Amino acid sequence: MSQHRESIDFAKLPTHFNEPVELGIIGGTGLYHLSSLTPVARLTLHTPWGAPSSSITISKTSTGFNVAFLARHGVHHDLLPSDVPSTANISALKSIGVKVIIAFSAVGSLKQEIKPRDFVIPNQIIDRTKGIRNSTFFEKGFVAHAGFGEPFDPKLSSIISEFEHVLENEDGHPQVKLHSKQLDSKDLTVICMEGPAFSTRAESKLYQSWGGSVINMSVIPEAKLAREAEISYQMICMSTDYDAWREDDEPVTVQTVVGNLKANSANANKLAIEIIEKLEIEIKNGNIGNDLKNSMKFSVSTNPKGVKRELLEKMHYLFPGYWPLE
Repeated sequence: MSQHRESIDFAKLPTHFNEPVELGIIGGTGLYHLSSLTPVARLTLHTPWGAPSSSITISKTSTGFNVAFLARHGVHHDLLPSDVPSTANISALKSIGVKVIIAFSAVGSLKQEIKPRDFVIPNQIIDRTKGIRNSTFFEKGFVAHAGFGEPFDPKLSSIISEFEHVLENEDGHPQVKLHSKQLDSKDLTVICMEGPAFSTRAESKLYQSWGGSVINMSVIPEAKLAREAEISYQMICMSTDYDAWREDDEPVTVQTVVGNLKANSANANKLAIEIIEKLEIEIKNGNIGNDLKNSMKFSVSTNPKGVKRELLEKMHYLFPGYWPLE
């Protein structure tokens, strides 16, 4: 299944790909490619919401299953969390047929039992961003409301929870654990803050009092946009530190975070490959990726007959055929 990244000349990959691509992987801090898949194309797309964070690399598994990979912060990590073009990222993946997204993200831990290098599958979100990120494809003149009570796909969470055995620890570090509601029988909540500065100690303790499990700067608006795009979505959080809440520790630094990223990245690659093999079966069988189909078609408050043509044309990029162009 694998092919060394170093042997691939990405500049020579085809820039068009006509086969369906139903699974997308969004890589976060420390995960900028999937090293165990064979790249077959690299797409540079432009959407009505602009260009995505990076080109989209299409890779094949040994069975011929197609997987799209997009680097959230760019291939050189040159995008601040608040500047990630999430509307373009999600719409670009949707445009090539993606029904399911697995998103990776580095996070800080808000719980003692979630150690650095542990993996967390959250099932809830608290949004602490400040309204400067575009969190919807809809706009003035075309109003819709998406349900978001369960922000992640529980089917995806259940599948990922089966693969804790894939995670490996290095000498001198505690055994790496995978935390999920399926395994721990309790909600795991990711707090999404604006950044780019990390939390103050007071903020970190506040988030703990709210029941927060981990904290990052990326899940919003990504999860909201995936919901609007009718894409099944699950984030996999990779703990890099204990945030700032522990009185006996120095506040988190970039050096602390970077020190754990390498180990997390290696485990993320292992986990992704195992998940992809299982998801291929579930997607082909129709068990995953179809639960949100047509949900936005019936979530619009505005009469489409009163919507400006240019707005309808933008939405047809995401939902061809939902609303007639007159």
